[in-house]
Amino acid sequence: ENSIVRSSEVTVSEAHALEVLGENETMNMKGLAQKLGVTTGTTTVTVDRLEKKNFARRESTKEDRRVNLISLTDIGRKAFEEHHDYHLRLTDQMTSTLSDDEIKQFLHILKKINVETF
Repeated sequence: ENSIVRSSEVTVSEAHALEVLGENETMNMKGLAQKLGVTTGTTTVTVDRLEKKNFARRESTKEDRRVNLISLTDIGRKAFEEHHDYHLRLTDQMTSTLSDDEIKQFLHILKKINVETF
């Protein structure tokens, strides 16, 4: 999170929201909250801050005006891509001394942790 947090005054929770939105294009508030593992109230505050920074936009649906869909702006998309690239470089650095078998084991363990945690 350091790259985007330092360079654009984005909090860690905002960076996580950018990451989820970048991977999912458009989401409703409830879905975003579930992916982040926080309440919809907390997510609303985070999205409000992202909107003020012009990283995200919120639009109501035609079917139900109470439902808001959140998506990234062009600036938010760029921030997501920079953050994602940072994670890829970090992963490359962390695994550079591992053999192919060790990398496979590492990925297997990470997937297991993700399934059991999230």
